[in-house]
Amino acid sequence: MPAAKCPLDLWIYQEIICETKPDIIIEAGTAYGGSALFLSSICDSIQCGRIITIDVRELPDRPQHKRIKYLIGSSISEEIVEEVRSLIKSDDRVMVILDSDHSAEHVLRELQIYSRMVTTGNYLIVEDTNANGHPVLPLWGAGPMEAVEQFIGAQSDFVVDRQREKFFMTFNPKGYLRRVS
Repeated sequence: MPAAKCPLDLWIYQEIICETKPDIIIEAGTAYGGSALFLSSICDSIQCGRIITIDVRELPDRPQHKRIKYLIGSSISEEIVEEVRSLIKSDDRVMVILDSDHSAEHVLRELQIYSRMVTTGNYLIVEDTNANGHPVLPLWGAGPMEAVEQFIGAQSDFVVDRQREKFFMTFNPKGYLRRVS
């Protein structure tokens, strides 16, 4: 099953999930479902967690797993946000991974919406912050990194956790945001 992820980042995801034991992992950007299947397999191993994965396209043959819930629509649409909220219980530990539309405006809006759902001590991961010359795709234009910089500069509930970049190769530089309050 295809998963367009750096294997070293997947290793870090596994560490985060095993350490924080989220009840809910929200994934914005499903594509073929490979990363949702990977996340659910890690949740199987710790016997905890469900994946809510969102994409604008419905594709056939996405993997089916008891821990995966697929939502079709824009991650920033009111309907999808309300549906996601309805699937979270008040005592759930929540982690979020953003990997949908990579324009700075869209990612910033996702950060503003989904940061409120992340529980203290857990992570909001912004993928592909390496685009727009950070260090790849220098002509991309403002994208995930620029959104992260704007978001981090405007609040104090999250910190960039550079320790999650310990393998020195990541698609998500400065993209591992840990909620501290």
